[in-house]
Amino acid sequence: MNEKTFQTLEFNSVKEELMGFALTEEGKKELWKLRPSTNIRQIEMLLDEVSEAVHILKKSASVPIHALDGVENIMGNLNKGVPMRPDQLTSLYYFLDACKKLKKYMEDKQWLAPMVSSYVYSIEEIPDLGEEINRCIRNGRVDDYASKELLRIRKQAGIQEERLKDKVQSIVKSSKYKSFLQEAIVSQRNGRYVIPIKKEFRGKMKGAVLDSSASGSTLYIEPEELSKQQDQLLTLKFEEDHEVENILWTLTGMVQTYEPQLTLAVETMVHYDVLFAKAKYSRAYDGVKAVVNEDQRIHLINAVHPLLGKQAVPLTIRMGDGFHALVITGPNTGGKTVTIKTVGLLTLMTQCGLHIPAAEGSEISIYQHILLDIGDGQSLQQNLSTFSSHIKNIINILKDTNDRSLVLLDELGSGTDPMEGMGLATAILDQLYEKGATLIATTHYSEIKHFAGEHEGFMNGSMEFNIDTLQPTYKLIVGQGGDSQAFSIALKLGMHPEIIEKAHEITYKQKKTYSLGEIDYSEKKEMEKQMIVNKHKKRNHGKIQKQTRSIISFAKGDNVQISPEGEFGIVYEGPDGLGNYTVQIKGEKRSVSHKRLRLYVSAKELYPEEYDFDIIFNSKENRKKDKLMGKRFVEGLTINLEE
Repeated sequence: MNEKTFQTLEFNSVKEELMGFALTEEGKKELWKLRPSTNIRQIEMLLDEVSEAVHILKKSASVPIHALDGVENIMGNLNKGVPMRPDQLTSLYYFLDACKKLKKYMEDKQWLAPMVSSYVYSIEEIPDLGEEINRCIRNGRVDDYASKELLRIRKQAGIQEERLKDKVQSIVKSSKYKSFLQEAIVSQRNGRYVIPIKKEFRGKMKGAVLDSSASGSTLYIEPEELSKQQDQLLTLKFEEDHEVENILWTLTGMVQTYEPQLTLAVETMVHYDVLFAKAKYSRAYDGVKAVVNEDQRIHLINAVHPLLGKQAVPLTIRMGDGFHALVITGPNTGGKTVTIKTVGLLTLMTQCGLHIPAAEGSEISIYQHILLDIGDGQSLQQNLSTFSSHIKNIINILKDTNDRSLVLLDELGSGTDPMEGMGLATAILDQLYEKGATLIATTHYSEIKHFAGEHEGFMNGSMEFNIDTLQPTYKLIVGQGGDSQAFSIALKLGMHPEIIEKAHEITYKQKKTYSLGEIDYSEKKEMEKQMIVNKHKKRNHGKIQKQTRSIISFAKGDNVQISPEGEFGIVYEGPDGLGNYTVQIKGEKRSVSHKRLRLYVSAKELYPEEYDFDIIFNSKENRKKDKLMGKRFVEGLTINLEE
């Protein structure tokens, strides 16, 4: 199972949705790394875990899994020769507190979820570490009371800094320096207090210039009388930093002492986050635990594609009891591709320990490989045609297939000559079945449907089509090959049954009777009269009749093809002075130039002599009126002739 399988079956999209239920970044990373297992015991355990987690969420949806972000990185940076920072120690303290709350949360869940609640016992309480971190670290810094020495140093530094501030203020307010100052403001440069002096009075104040303004008109001078006091304060700051580092090293040493326990606690918390994310995802689509087997038995009951949700039509499919290969036929956009993708995706989800959106009692077989050829797959970089890319992919499938493979093939044999494509598709299906694969394939070829019907281990299936609405229902019917929907649709739209019957015989090499069903009987008679064909004469095949004054001549009733649309019509009258004929096309009379007309079947071949063309060109209502008026005068009765 490679990345292409994940992408084609949209498993990566499922993982992205799943990651949205995780509370920590570490949990999201683990979910993205999900890979299917082939160990049935491991899969059953993973599924049981999710089931127990679902039971816990039904009782209490708020699981205390938090404060984990960044802790894994903190643990990874131990023993790197640097002490932990106060913010890292604070994060670790919150993590220890979350572990304590999780242990308490799981105390009353042992009967509801014995396996899931037992994991919490791997988290060892470390009260000494938590208490020491809380004592030493406050508000993101090492607290004054973390050690007696730090408290002494900070108190001395505070006293020294107050004295220094008072001294600086006295200098600024002194009348001696008032005229030298650029402004009566005290500032700092590199942690040392300085006085802003006008440049021209530089020689009036003893001290070191630590900075100047951008224009150079102001000099920032540290007065000589402040220098000694500032050096003392700086010394205290160095002592403070040294003592803070000692405290951080002490705390880091404690963390290192409990490193094994903390690492295990992190792993357990991440596992809980992953587990409850799976459970929340399951509840989002009312998922169930599939029954798993290794017998190539698939039984999905009212299953849906998880990315389609409630919009999807439920799929029910049963394989493995008597057959292991299913050939699905049906119209385009009828749901064939969604069906095989759903089977493949739900198999992947089950082998990754995820519940599936289906009804209770659904079964999934465990496979080593899920091999598929779905979609175009054309590669511009490799300069492969669509058909070539399919064949190259199928060659690899044939190499990798064994008796623990699920093979999904969409529109097998398409993209080339129909006869050769059909033969190739049939041979491929036969070879894959001989290798022991569980096989689901979609096709348009009727010959493959016949092959599946005649060979042991194969079963036909079809996507249901509502002939009344001319719309697919997206429901799979196993055990029945798809009917010729093209013929049924053509009949529904009014094509004459004789044409459809002939097409059926050409396609399937057998006769079948089609009837007009609910079409009005009188209309049926009219259609039959229109389609009387002399079966003992050869068709003219578009032979152009003699031209008169450069205009091609057509007779009333000639069946003609109109370019460039390719539509067919029947000549009503013409030509006029411009060479235009009136042609009846789909019941509508249009004026068409003779240059756009090509004789398809002449009227002589279509109709007997003295044929009443009013049957074709006049409405049934007008014909009834004409017949009535031929017998007697009827006041107010008129006939509207179509133009």
